[in-house]
Amino acid sequence: MAALIIEEQIQKCGYKTDSDVSELYLGRRALKEISDLSRFRLLKYLWLNHNKISKVNFLGSNFRLAELYLNSNELCDITGSVKHLTSLQTLMLNDNRLTDLQGTVKELRGMTNLRVLNLFHNPLEQDPGYRHCVIHHLPSVQLLDREHVTQKEREEAFLLYNPHRTAVIQSLGFGRRTDSVLGSRPAVQSSMGHRSSKRNRAITSNSDRTDVVTLEDKVLLRGYQRSIMQLTLFDWNKIPVSKHKRLEEKSMEAPQLLTVEFR
Repeated sequence: MAALIIEEQIQKCGYKTDSDVSELYLGRRALKEISDLSRFRLLKYLWLNHNKISKVNFLGSNFRLAELYLNSNELCDITGSVKHLTSLQTLMLNDNRLTDLQGTVKELRGMTNLRVLNLFHNPLEQDPGYRHCVIHHLPSVQLLDREHVTQKEREEAFLLYNPHRTAVIQSLGFGRRTDSVLGSRPAVQSSMGHRSSKRNRAITSNSDRTDVVTLEDKVLLRGYQRSIMQLTLFDWNKIPVSKHKRLEEKSMEAPQLLTVEFR
């Protein structure tokens, strides 16, 4: 049945060869299964919405897909079925039966071109921290469930999933390392312990500040250290020109160099 519907659609659109097929509309046909679409290697837009599809095992070679509409079907799991579609920019998976949030974002993590994603009206939407989880694992997504991803949401997701790196970035901003998470308060110390820690911080050298836990933190710290720009200026009006040299006039005052450093 699906094969007949596909052929009917191809004829209706006037496609003469498989390589001509760039768009294929198969929505609202009560389809339960789809025959393999690998022969349409230049397919970019595919509508399969409002069917009864439970498995996505027919897109093995459709690497050029840019938009895929699988909303309103009966999908329970997409593991291993779409992760190779790295050219996708729009993916609609809303109104299905997806329950595994971690498995779903893991499947979509390699889609670095993905801009629009719908996952609403799936059981996984009830997972605590659902939106922050998707934003963190899929940073390229700009429109999630018909709502724009804000900078505040990205910062919250980063803080939630990278507490240690957040603490490192905070400490770099104040010129020292800290092991506390952003926003947390240190434990109360005795007066002797406070004086000791204060004295230790005073004698800490710059090399000690690079003692971060992970390699990523070391790279981040090095980036901060290398982000200093230096400019050297002097007054060109105090440089004698050839005319002054020929007339043997009194030598001019040597220019003073001015060095400016800033991040």
